[in-house]
Amino acid sequence: MMVVDGKVVLDCLDELVDPCHTALVIIDMQRDFVAPDGVFGRLGVDLSMYPPMRRRLVRLLGAARGAGVLVVHVAMTSLPGRRSDSPAQIRFNLRMHEGVRAGGPPLIYTVAGTRGHEFVDELVPWPDEPVVSKHRSSAFWGTDLAMLLRSNGVQTVVAAGCTTEGCVESTARDALFEDFYTVVAEDGVASDDVEQHAASMLLMRHRFDLATCAQLAAIWSPASSHEVGDRERAVGSGLVRR
Repeated sequence: MMVVDGKVVLDCLDELVDPCHTALVIIDMQRDFVAPDGVFGRLGVDLSMYPPMRRRLVRLLGAARGAGVLVVHVAMTSLPGRRSDSPAQIRFNLRMHEGVRAGGPPLIYTVAGTRGHEFVDELVPWPDEPVVSKHRSSAFWGTDLAMLLRSNGVQTVVAAGCTTEGCVESTARDALFEDFYTVVAEDGVASDDVEQHAASMLLMRHRFDLATCAQLAAIWSPASSHEVGDRERAVGSGLVRR
């Protein structure tokens, strides 16, 4: 920890992602985006980044659950008949998927109640894990995510999921704007566009803390979690210097 103008600022990674004040926010790991039988897969979109990322994310999720980290699942949700899409959002969709559409109409995906809206099997939420439904790229925009996090004493958001340059980056930015420490799981995010993924990672590396899934899982092991919690309690009681 460090003190800046009288304000205590978390500094080291193990302080930032202490399980007692961290949430793992898993973004849009839904069939239409990442599964071969989803909308993007059927259109021939390159999903090659997703299988290895999914395996790493499963291990990270297991570590989070074992350490008592709050896990929040985010689901992109389209209402039937495009009722959740404004004209501006439709234009955004047209621009974003121009290459895939091949001149066709705006894509329709993750419609509530369809199989494509479902989470992939290995990342299905547990019954006590909250699910936040969103209609825009950021998991904070028009949702109760910020209230949910603050209600559970969260100070740090660890962002993971897809797509890197879209919903992950949008959520990371808004997490910071909501005054949460923001950590991106750098190998727990992926995209169907390798170049945009790389560009987004370059940008986020200079704005947020990044850590691999293995680094985060190691910190969330029982021994590490206990040590970090003890140190924070000692700092708070004045037994050790910051």
